[in-house]
Amino acid sequence: MNLILGIVMDPIQRIKPYKDSSFAMLLEAQRRGYQLRYMEPQDIYLKDGKPFGRYSELKVWDRPAEEQYFGFGKTFDAPLAEMDIVLIRQDPPFNNDYLYSTHMLELAEAEGVLVVNKPQSLRDANEKLFASWFPQCIPPTIVSASPEQIKGFIQEHHDTILKPLDAMGGASIFRVRSDDPNTNVIIETMTDHGRHHIMAQVYLPEITQGDKRILLINGEPIDYSLARIPAEGETRGNIAAGGTGIGMELTERERWLCSQIAPTLRAKGLHFVGLDVIGDYITEINVTSPTCIRELDAQFHLNIAGTLFEHLETILSA
Repeated sequence: MNLILGIVMDPIQRIKPYKDSSFAMLLEAQRRGYQLRYMEPQDIYLKDGKPFGRYSELKVWDRPAEEQYFGFGKTFDAPLAEMDIVLIRQDPPFNNDYLYSTHMLELAEAEGVLVVNKPQSLRDANEKLFASWFPQCIPPTIVSASPEQIKGFIQEHHDTILKPLDAMGGASIFRVRSDDPNTNVIIETMTDHGRHHIMAQVYLPEITQGDKRILLINGEPIDYSLARIPAEGETRGNIAAGGTGIGMELTERERWLCSQIAPTLRAKGLHFVGLDVIGDYITEINVTSPTCIRELDAQFHLNIAGTLFEHLETILSA
């Protein structure tokens, strides 16, 4: 299809093309005949209440990082309304600058652009907190700024995971046991002495079999997950933290978990989502820039980005 695809992402020259899901989307969009327009977050702006972008024309090639895997054409300023689709693929943290981007992209959405994922829903669905809207799917969890409440949770459950609400890739995650002599200083540091909320969850020993990433398109899961196995001596399975990715067929329990959240994902315009599952439970719902397309495509001869664009094209032609 002769569509114009804009993508808002972190600097393309810093990615690892062999494992980058945004790059997989760009390759597939180009294969389908889309015109590619590249932007970084700071390239979006408003002029007299209208959303604009400073775009670079983009070509991509499926090559290693040591070779030329992308090339820019001309750079120009134009209204975002000229786009058919805009992909928001900027990594967290979800800070004020990210928030402002979603507001500007929401104006583009109001002018008829299909923005993926829906800007308002990106604001609504914090990746750590969103799972709490599905209490039947999560392990015992507390979100609090109170050191006393968090310490009480640790004492009750004995072995826990503490994590900030605004990080990604396993950053600043601690495993804390009830007899850990560093408990107080960890909680003080993470909450800034009770000023910031953090999440505490029961430690799930099934992490040794993998922190599974399940990708959903319009609420429908891909048939395989990527089980991210922690490196030796680690409690985090994130690939960014040294985990190893092994593809696995979805279990019945995992399909049930997906079915519990699917109607909400569809209602919120969360077209492409990454579900993190350990054992029988959802631990996070990733909505900003879910990864693992390249790994699953390679292991199971899939075309996940193709499935995504087929869904988006259906919306555009409706």
